[in-house]
Amino acid sequence: MKPTLTGPFDYVPLPKRPKIKWPNGARVAVWIILNVEYFPLDQPIPKGTGHTPDVVGWSKRDYGNRVGFWRLLKLFQKYGFPVTANTNVDICDAHPEIIQAGIDAGWEFMAHGESNSRPMHKIDPDQEHSVIKNTLDKLESATGKRPKGWMGPGMHETWNTLDYLAEEKLLYCADWINDDQPYMMRTPGHEIVSMPYGEHPHDNGAINRMHYSPAEFEQMIKDAFDTLYEEGAETGMVLPIGLHPFVAGPPYRIKAVERALEYINGFDHVWKATGSEIAEHYLKSGSTF
Repeated sequence: MKPTLTGPFDYVPLPKRPKIKWPNGARVAVWIILNVEYFPLDQPIPKGTGHTPDVVGWSKRDYGNRVGFWRLLKLFQKYGFPVTANTNVDICDAHPEIIQAGIDAGWEFMAHGESNSRPMHKIDPDQEHSVIKNTLDKLESATGKRPKGWMGPGMHETWNTLDYLAEEKLLYCADWINDDQPYMMRTPGHEIVSMPYGEHPHDNGAINRMHYSPAEFEQMIKDAFDTLYEEGAETGMVLPIGLHPFVAGPPYRIKAVERALEYINGFDHVWKATGSEIAEHYLKSGSTF
């Protein structure tokens, strides 16, 4: 992708789009993204103190892998939500038990780079493609399935990232946070579906950056669901819920997430789906734009 003034996609305003129909008349596709991340202790934590070891910043994140992940695993099983695990592949070596738990639960694994301390724009340009390929290869080796989706660490890209993702035949990318529906990205030789993420209910953004309380985050999820459910009577919408074990997993926050999931389960015409299920249905729908 050459430097341009806008992204590699058409501007199609919501009222002008083909109507999307989800399976079984669902109004909204609920997409749970659990960020399964790894931060090496000998590298600075993004937006942390800048020095190593950043004991407090690192320990908070390690809490997610030691404790929070396992609470969320039980919660998703209790309420019947399929999960897309957005996975740093370094965790395959560091904590293989986490990968195995996701496999046993039938989760989808989305590629999320090597570690969250190595965003794409900080990788040597000559190594970027090999890092992407290594991420996909290693996650396939660990899980038995090649990832169909990609989100860069911190959702960062270079001008070359999408081209490399297209070369690797990825189905979808979740770095671009500018919609409530999937849309098509123009990439050379192989089009990629852009999946909604980012500015939707996202625990790290809401709680750590915007300083929402657990109750406010719960209401954020419910309000987003209500709006998209209402709009979904006209055309299918997507509600991505982005969670991090170290943010959503502490004992004083997990009940807020549980109440939100219980609320969503109280509605009919909801499609609980993985990223690849949504993207594949969108491609086959005849309503792409």
